[in-house]
Amino acid sequence: MLAKMFGGGAGGFDPQEIAKAAGLPSDPAAMAMIMQQVQAMFSSQSEGPVNWQMAHEQARRVAASDNDPSVSALQRRSVDESLKLAELWLDPVTDFPSTGQLGRAWSRAEWVEATMTTWRRLTEPVATSIAKALSDVISEQLPEEMKSMMGMMGGPASMLQNVGGAMFGMQLGQAVGALSKDVVGSTDIGVPLADGRMALLPANVAAFGAGLDIPEQEVQLFLAVREAAHVRLFTHIPWLTGHLLGSIERYARGIHIDMGKIEEAARDIDPTNPESLQGALSQGVFMPERTPEQDAALVRLETTLALVEGWVDEVTAAAAANLPSAGALREMVRRRRATGGPAEHAFAALVGLELRPRRLRDAAALWALLLKDRGIAGRDALWQHPDLLPTAEDLDDPAGFSERRRLIESSDADVDAALQRLLAGGFEQDGDAPADGTPGAGAAEGAAPTDQGGQTPGAGDDPGADTDPDTDTDGTKAG
Repeated sequence: MLAKMFGGGAGGFDPQEIAKAAGLPSDPAAMAMIMQQVQAMFSSQSEGPVNWQMAHEQARRVAASDNDPSVSALQRRSVDESLKLAELWLDPVTDFPSTGQLGRAWSRAEWVEATMTTWRRLTEPVATSIAKALSDVISEQLPEEMKSMMGMMGGPASMLQNVGGAMFGMQLGQAVGALSKDVVGSTDIGVPLADGRMALLPANVAAFGAGLDIPEQEVQLFLAVREAAHVRLFTHIPWLTGHLLGSIERYARGIHIDMGKIEEAARDIDPTNPESLQGALSQGVFMPERTPEQDAALVRLETTLALVEGWVDEVTAAAAANLPSAGALREMVRRRRATGGPAEHAFAALVGLELRPRRLRDAAALWALLLKDRGIAGRDALWQHPDLLPTAEDLDDPAGFSERRRLIESSDADVDAALQRLLAGGFEQDGDAPADGTPGAGAAEGAAPTDQGGQTPGAGDDPGADTDPDTDTDGTKAG
């Protein structure tokens, strides 16, 4: 096996004996199938943790596997008109202005081409962590004599990077290709996959509306409003994309390898069936229990995704209010986003996280309350900085968000006022003098402080007079 794997460079090893010791089948046809898969992985060079050429080719192959028709001129014109009309409908319901973009109509293959750069940015942190974890584990587990042999071949880290990059690339290509059959635009998963470009996939839009008994043009208009709303938000809030991707990177840094889980999966893998390894990978066999840091990163990610989808949900409902089937389409999209489809689940298993807004309805309720309380401009102003956004706790109690925010803003105003007084010397008591005998900063230099009547306290008074603060001017005690 090693001789074949490394092009005959494993002198001194008997491949038959190695295969027997490893429990591999002796059937030549089965061995040939296994070696074909293995050789493809070893011969595919990758410059990083993912073989992006293999990922790209696999994604294109899957996207075209079930009839991916080219977009006609009529479809392009229809999509462009729908997105232009969507922009007009959005103008009165959001404070973010139109992006002025031209609408695009893509086939599934065109969607793959337009989004692969973002998929790379989304998955590379996870793939890097997995590759490093695999390399560390194998390096620790290998016997010394095997380490010496692999040292001549570039070391286990180099070999694993090559194999792991190919395997991850194939899996990622499979997931992206499957997603290309489900998505209806460039922002379906809550992240701008096409660098802020606004587009719809006519074939998938038609599939989305199939069997709904709703005119296809009405379905397309509703989805066009959602797409345009997403693009407006991500275009005018430049920190938002980095915030989402940063949460994914923080999650990825905590990935390690669960050897027990791998051993358990290995016992169930049929060596005569190459697809069994792919199936094990698609179930996330390398993913262990999440760390507290990863849980915190996922909470931030899910909260932000919910806020994005909740805002788009509310804005779309307001903009498309004149569509007769807007309510039914809104509910269908909500359920679709909350549960996810098979392709989204496959991607989630691959990278170990789900890009789904679990709390979409809570977030939509919060944005609706903020619209009543603050108006359109006040609601949309909360996107200006991540510190202004509602938190997961706010989603638990949408009705109390405004009151909590008023208390915070009031507290901040008190701190600012106190800081100004401190800088102006206003915190030194009137008449107090420093230890060197100079006048206090709160009194005019050279003048004695006066009471409310303009008289100098104590002037002309008998030094021995009763100065009890509870005694009135007629000498009687205050009640």
